[in-house]
Amino acid sequence: MLAFAPLHATVGVAGTALAHLTALLEPIAGGAATAAAIVLFTVAVRLLISPLTVAQVRGERRRAALAPQVRELQQRYADDPTRLQSELFALYRSAGANPVAGCLPMLLQAPFLLVMYRLFSTAEGGTGLLDERLAGVPLGHHLGAGLAGAAGPLFALLLAALAVLAWLSSRRMRRAAAGTGAVGTPVPVPVGGGSARDGDGAAAGLPGAALLGRLLPLLPYTTVLVALVLPLAAVLYLVTTTAWTALEQAVLRRPQGSTLNAGPSTGSRFRR
Repeated sequence: MLAFAPLHATVGVAGTALAHLTALLEPIAGGAATAAAIVLFTVAVRLLISPLTVAQVRGERRRAALAPQVRELQQRYADDPTRLQSELFALYRSAGANPVAGCLPMLLQAPFLLVMYRLFSTAEGGTGLLDERLAGVPLGHHLGAGLAGAAGPLFALLLAALAVLAWLSSRRMRRAAAGTGAVGTPVPVPVGGGSARDGDGAAAGLPGAALLGRLLPLLPYTTVLVALVLPLAAVLYLVTTTAWTALEQAVLRRPQGSTLNAGPSTGSRFRR
């Protein structure tokens, strides 16, 4: 369809780049050159968009540092939503933290990830990618097509890797939620948005937030379910990008000696 022509063209360009990378790797990787190219190409794209993730995490830390002031304002102006909104915006503005800025990097990453998904799950790239093989298994092979030969062990290995990565991600989410009291602890909602892991109680005060907080750590396991219906090439991509995300989150969200804060004037501004 014409509406998707730009996406189709972009996927074609990505497919051509992948084909060139495969040709470069053939002397080294042999028959596994295409699979190796998928991994390296995925890593290259994730490196390209990593500044967006860094910006997102920095924004979350700024908002998390404002959590005590946000809760104080929520308690003080619980009966005056208009005044609460005004005070919250003033707080975020004085600290240089936009309460909705964390969504922007995530939205900017979406087109890149969509192109990658189309490239590795369809024949849209026009390079015959899905006809190539890994350990004798076509990269277009689905689990539903059977587990004969090397397909069974290969898919089992990749699915096991996804399950481990999902468990690590889920554990990190549970620890983050426990550290901020976001799971199962009703906290008033700040006007203007934010995420549950910001530590500002943005989602915890919503109806059903306790249940949502328990369900969110289960979301990483959906990658395993998705992999059950994807071709081998897309599963390779999914394992690589999920592993990259786990490494990225471990580095960017590691405990720090000092946290970002809004400065000494921010806290004193609200002591009355």
